Amino acid sequence: MEIVYVYVKKRSEFGRPCYFSDRPAELHADLLPDAALAATFLARDPCDVGAQCAPDVSEHEVNTERFESESRGINHVEGGWPKDVNPQEMEQTIRFRKKVEKDENYMNTIMQLGTLMEHSIKQNNAIDIYQEYFEEEDEEDEEEVTDAKEQPAAKTINVFRDPNEVKRTASSLSWHPDGNHKLAVAYSCLEFQRAPKDMSFDSYIWDIENPNRPELTLKPVSPLVSLEYNPKDSHILLGGSYNGQIAYWDTRKGGQPVEMSAIEHSHRDPVYKVIWLQSKTGTDAFSTSTDGQVLWWDIRKMSEPTERLVLDLSRKENLENALTAVSLEFEPTMPTKFMVGTEQGLVVSCNRKAKTPAEKIVCTYSGHHGPIYALQRNPFFPKYFLTVADWTARIWSEDIKESSIMWTKYHMAYLMDGCWSPVRPSVFFTVKMDGTLDAWDFLFKRNDPTLSVKVCDEALCSLRVQDNGRLLACGSQLGTATLLEISPGLCTMQRNEKTLATAMAEREAKREKILEARQREMRLKERSRSEQSKEDESRELDGEVTTEDLVARAEKDFFQIVEAELKKMEKDKEDEKEKEVCEEKEC
Repeated sequence: MEIVYVYVKKRSEFGRPCYFSDRPAELHADLLPDAALAATFLARDPCDVGAQCAPDVSEHEVNTERFESESRGINHVEGGWPKDVNPQEMEQTIRFRKKVEKDENYMNTIMQLGTLMEHSIKQNNAIDIYQEYFEEEDEEDEEEVTDAKEQPAAKTINVFRDPNEVKRTASSLSWHPDGNHKLAVAYSCLEFQRAPKDMSFDSYIWDIENPNRPELTLKPVSPLVSLEYNPKDSHILLGGSYNGQIAYWDTRKGGQPVEMSAIEHSHRDPVYKVIWLQSKTGTDAFSTSTDGQVLWWDIRKMSEPTERLVLDLSRKENLENALTAVSLEFEPTMPTKFMVGTEQGLVVSCNRKAKTPAEKIVCTYSGHHGPIYALQRNPFFPKYFLTVADWTARIWSEDIKESSIMWTKYHMAYLMDGCWSPVRPSVFFTVKMDGTLDAWDFLFKRNDPTLSVKVCDEALCSLRVQDNGRLLACGSQLGTATLLEISPGLCTMQRNEKTLATAMAEREAKREKILEARQREMRLKERSRSEQSKEDESRELDGEVTTEDLVARAEKDFFQIVEAELKKMEKDKEDEKEKEVCEEKEC
């Protein structure tokens, strides 16, 4: 049976909007049950029905078009001259000026423009349109707001990836000294004899506004392990290579190195750190490596180092016994001192101006169980310095060599790098092998970091903070350099922060000095006791003990026993008297 219902509508009403209205229900068909059809059906008992409790979902991927930016330069030259006048020729320009100055229209024009210019200058001098009248009040309000509400935070600004197919570790980072708008990244594979054959040796300079393409490609003969901008000349970079050579680049001359050190006078192992020295010429630097040497260089003469130091604690300058160095520290305010962090967990304090090489090694600081990957003095208090190694970061005082004055807890992941904040004396940063960046403020709390951010899934190997303390760059094991911006609370000097940081550091240093003196006293007592017992034993063995000594020793032992027995008897009598008094009271 087929049911058909015809909807009729006039042709003129097609396309008009529909207007619905309520009306009672109408019955168009009624199908009654047919008992004859029931015999053709079979009853299913039991009846299995599949059901899915989870909702149906579908996965879609959308990729937006990547925005690519390109940097272009414009060269402005002197213009406004007629075609027949060459601006490079001094005689032609002087002749043309004299010709124009004699013209009457020139004088009239200058006089008219002079009155307009004078009026504009007077207007500018009348009021300063850029003056801020309530700047101090705004700063106070901002400080109150930040103190009360702001929580430490960090957000990713940009990501710079190694453009090569074979990914390498971002082993070193360096900010451009003028404006901090560029970031130099050194790429290398530090796994010994595991570097792929087709691995690129290139390192790059990135513009922080353009992560798509590096601004300049540096082409060394061996992968760069360390790279540093010259603070006096922003066009010059110094790099330490995996094969031990030192090279420098001038960005105005392209990506090829200007000059390199001779391989026979260079380091024998990878150069883990290079630092520019404070000098009048701005061409002096020094480097260190795991071959146990510290070498000084002048980039005007790279054929051989100007000075050499072997990190041999026996002061014999034996390279076979030298400590292997992986970090280096130099403070411009202390030009004669520098410090070296070693793979053995020692910090070696040195004096460059010592008369003999043996006197250059002043002292050592021990406290770590592994290589010291980061070593830096506090920019506000150079007396205190930070070390990052094994699973902890430690703060040391120059005066205390036995132990550090403050330290972090032992982490589950290995620490790979760290540095102080350039704007806050109590804040420092560390990166770990699990891809986490930690910000510490020892005035706020010391057991846990103030801020912990998961930057990436691979290990973070390098860290560098911008001079204004606002931007951080982290380099990973797969060649990714991540740029992060931290909240103002971590990069703004707090009230009385210097005073509080100094007081806390001095308090901890004083505590460590007391403990150090106590341990020294205990060691002296133990030494004197052991020496006394050794003397007594040697006398008995040699038969030098006389009868008088034996009698005196026996008398001393006898009287000690008698005194002990008398004291015991007196104590027993006192106990009996107390018992008798108690019994009388009870009666």
